[in-house]
Amino acid sequence: MAYDEDLADRVRKLVGREPGLAEKRMFGGLAMMVNGNMAVVIRAAGDLMVRVDPAESEQLRTAPGVQATVMRGRPMRGWITVDPSAFAKDVDLGRWVSRGVRYTRSLPSK
Repeated sequence: MAYDEDLADRVRKLVGREPGLAEKRMFGGLAMMVNGNMAVVIRAAGDLMVRVDPAESEQLRTAPGVQATVMRGRPMRGWITVDPSAFAKDVDLGRWVSRGVRYTRSLPSK
């Protein structure tokens, strides 16, 4: 299954002018990368993987529609999965995407 193109377009509108932005297909989805680091991934299931400060992950998972990102049965530190219900409105999508980009900007470039 391919990622949601409509969601990808919504995210592109939010990050289109971000310096150092690149898109890369991976994990069956589309990763938005900033300076070589993944910031947000539009997944085939229609949800988002968002990179966050690992120290904030647990607190962020208490928000409605947010859970730990799990790959191969293991939670990924510094990542959360956001269900479509939590970003149905553009303003909510903007908050999640901005959070991912902002944290990724704090990382060393690859």
